[in-house]
Amino acid sequence: MIFFVNLPIGIIGLYYVHRYLPDYHGEKWVPVDFVGLVLFGSGVALLSYILEVFGEHTLTTREMLSLTAIAMLLLYAYVRHANAIAFPVLRLGILRIRTLRASVEGNFITRLGAGGMPFLLPLLYQVGLGYSPMQCGFLIMPQPLAAICFRYWTPQILKHFGYRRLLLNNTVLIGLSIALIATIGPGTSTSLIVIQACCFGFLSSLQYTSMNTLAYADVDSNQTSMASTILSTAQQMSLSFGVATSSLVTGFFIRDRFNASPEDLLSGLHKAFVVLGLLTVFSAFGFAQLKDNDGDNVSLHQSSST
Repeated sequence: MIFFVNLPIGIIGLYYVHRYLPDYHGEKWVPVDFVGLVLFGSGVALLSYILEVFGEHTLTTREMLSLTAIAMLLLYAYVRHANAIAFPVLRLGILRIRTLRASVEGNFITRLGAGGMPFLLPLLYQVGLGYSPMQCGFLIMPQPLAAICFRYWTPQILKHFGYRRLLLNNTVLIGLSIALIATIGPGTSTSLIVIQACCFGFLSSLQYTSMNTLAYADVDSNQTSMASTILSTAQQMSLSFGVATSSLVTGFFIRDRFNASPEDLLSGLHKAFVVLGLLTVFSAFGFAQLKDNDGDNVSLHQSSST
């Protein structure tokens, strides 16, 4: 029944889109790339399926390798197809724009670690610590509330630090905040859990808002639609891959989850948080390709190189 909560929220979202979102149109109609849609969609869906069943051992090694090869062939076929037609579903050449490429790569890699939190936190609170679903919800709630409340500070923070400096340092802070969740145990006070949730929510909001706005810093009006499509596609892929990555890491540390003791489950979850935190820290290197003045036209940051 909890899935029906999305219905009124979706209706409200549709109303606000219809009421306030400008109705932009392209200068001319372009044909839909059905072949590219099938090739790319099938390849990504197959990869997601492989990651999902990887830890379940429901497929043999040979079957897994065969499906992976098919997925790679489908994606390779899409790249060849996209380079051969005028209007591909995803125009990959636009990724030559450094700020857009950094945003897409950063969104994907950062979410491999941070994207698994909605999956792991309920496991930690309910399975590891024995909280009820309602208590778990209240403990997670400060995270999105902090993300919403502190988002108003993002323009000022970006203006002060600039994109490169902010993303390099904030990605490290997110990784550390994920790793510190491993310190939460049976004796941890509720206040400390709430503080950690607020910190992670604020840092995540700052990260995602910065990465998403950076994507359009050097994109002209004719490329905006394609840039938006590529960015949203990468985000949706990263959500799926992030949950899959966190489940694989957790499964590595909890080998026999059906017979594991509560202490073993909690220990495995703690180790998973540390690994995912370190993965997020290392993803900061992806933003090293940025220059100090990249995105200054959006952030209004006055870098020393300008």
